[in-house]
Amino acid sequence: MGLFDKYRARLAKKNQEFVPILDQQAGFLSRTTSMLVEMFESSDKQIRNSLERDIKSCEAQGDALMTEFHTVLTGRRIVMVNKFDLQTISMAFDDCLDVIKDTAKAVLIYHPEKLDEQLCELARLAKDQSLVIHGMIPLLSDVQKNLSAIRIACDRVTELEHEADDSYEEYIGYIFDNVEDTRELIKYKNLAEMLENATDAHKHITDCVRKLLLNYFSE
Repeated sequence: MGLFDKYRARLAKKNQEFVPILDQQAGFLSRTTSMLVEMFESSDKQIRNSLERDIKSCEAQGDALMTEFHTVLTGRRIVMVNKFDLQTISMAFDDCLDVIKDTAKAVLIYHPEKLDEQLCELARLAKDQSLVIHGMIPLLSDVQKNLSAIRIACDRVTELEHEADDSYEEYIGYIFDNVEDTRELIKYKNLAEMLENATDAHKHITDCVRKLLLNYFSE
């Protein structure tokens, strides 16, 4: 192994220090989206209240992780990938957790008469995105080796976001055609928008990962 390769390997080890924290953030995200699906599939108020509290707890722990991530990041002069790209990914996780928390809270505030299957499906698409992202994050420990797999994961998250866009548009048309109660209509519309925003927030995470890849291979 040449001098440059040894130096690169030493930097790669530094990069691995950040991956576990990002992986924990991804873990919180997959947990919260799973609980969100449970909320939309349940009609029991007590279960919804309990799940909302658990989601809020995960979001708070995610905030603490982002703070820890920034502390570790600022303490390293040199890392394998761009510091700002790593920071952006961490912040994107935090923003996505915020959207999930706000959506869960909205379910409790609105007390909708029902939660249509189309809303449940939007929640499931967000959950599927989070699972893909959770599986992708460990691959960032060796960007060069795992480039293809990382790109495939990013593409899958984008595909799911497109599915969510289509489902959202179809559902909006459905409720305007079938829901006569204006108050309930507004509740369903707002919840659908929040769920669609959640899938957008997941895609933003992978967009940040794509930027990291671009900067890594352009340097």
